[in-house]
Amino acid sequence: MTKFNSEQKINAVIRYQNGNESIWDIAKSFGANYEVVRMWVKQFESHGIHAFKKGYTSYSMEYKLDVLNYMNENGTSPNETAVIFNISSPALIRKWRTQLRTQGIDALASKKKGRLSMTKKIQNQSKIKHQLKDQSRSYKLS
Repeated sequence: MTKFNSEQKINAVIRYQNGNESIWDIAKSFGANYEVVRMWVKQFESHGIHAFKKGYTSYSMEYKLDVLNYMNENGTSPNETAVIFNISSPALIRKWRTQLRTQGIDALASKKKGRLSMTKKIQNQSKIKHQLKDQSRSYKLS
């Protein structure tokens, strides 16, 4: 799947709003799916230019539950819900829904990613090594 930067998305929306081209034609010119371009237009209509200015976003468990509850109560699709809450990908909402169904509410908690931090175990090992060296020296001296 091709990723599109914010300039390309804004360009597509402006072309659509000018009224000279259909979403279908714009999607074809970008090599994108029709639904993707349609979602850009809806996001822009709901949130303006800020819809495309995204950095890394971390969502709390409470926020995820609010999004899923809204979707269930109002019968909106993941695509519509993503537009309403300005979430970049409806697939993320589908993932949350699946996690909630299969693993329960705890699965929605944010998890640390990346390399684990070093433990104190290594520091203790170096102390033990020094103690062993000291003991071996004292045995050699006696």
